[in-house]
Amino acid sequence: MPYVFRQPQRPESWRHYRGRVRHPLALPFLWFEWLAEWAAWTLGRWALLEVLEYCGTLSILVGVIFYFSGAHDRREQKHFQAWQVINTAQGKGGSGGRIDALQDLNADRVALVGVDLTDAFLQYLKLPGANLQRATLNSADMRGANFQAADLRWASFVFANLRGADLLNARLSAADFTNADLNGADLRSADFANAVLDQADLRNTNLDGIANWQSIKSIKLANVLGCKNAPPGFRDWALAKANGAVELDSDDQWNQQIQNAGVAATRPAR
Repeated sequence: MPYVFRQPQRPESWRHYRGRVRHPLALPFLWFEWLAEWAAWTLGRWALLEVLEYCGTLSILVGVIFYFSGAHDRREQKHFQAWQVINTAQGKGGSGGRIDALQDLNADRVALVGVDLTDAFLQYLKLPGANLQRATLNSADMRGANFQAADLRWASFVFANLRGADLLNARLSAADFTNADLNGADLRSADFANAVLDQADLRNTNLDGIANWQSIKSIKLANVLGCKNAPPGFRDWALAKANGAVELDSDDQWNQQIQNAGVAATRPAR
């Protein structure tokens, strides 16, 4: 017997078939059913129908094979379109579809090395584990963004807004946070080796377990007021004259100190 095609059994004769009827009114309906069974049995003996059934099953199998064989090309096309969105919006304000494009690329583990997101509106962007080495995120609005365990080495965050951002376990070696707003950010276990934090707003940040803080390249006029869970010695080290961090609640006083220090750029209002 064929694997796909099942040949119907020969129906009973009408004399035996009508013997099932107990009510005369059901006889016409039973007669049509009996004719249908004979028609199905007759057609079931045609080899052509068997071939057509095999062809239908084969077409489904071929369609499945083509679908999976083209998965790589579809993924590449999706990545190309995402990069088009990012590159087209480069240097422009607003999101421009970049949030979805970046998150889709990161979900497919595509490296975002060197991406330019200057001035982009990227609030609540989710890029955990992303590779953003040497990315340019100057003046980008990334409040509430998720950069957990992201590789942000040599990235530039000058004047970036990272208020409340999640940078747990992020690799921030040699990153430039000059004038960046990190107020309330989660910086636990982040690696700050050779990072630049000049005039950065570090108020209310969680600094529990931060690594290589003693090798921070510069922290001049960074505001460390209200830092939480800072490693022992961090506050005294940062506020030391040689390093020049401050503890100020007033933005006006802070900007005044920056101006007094001869720094041209002061922090904008957030």
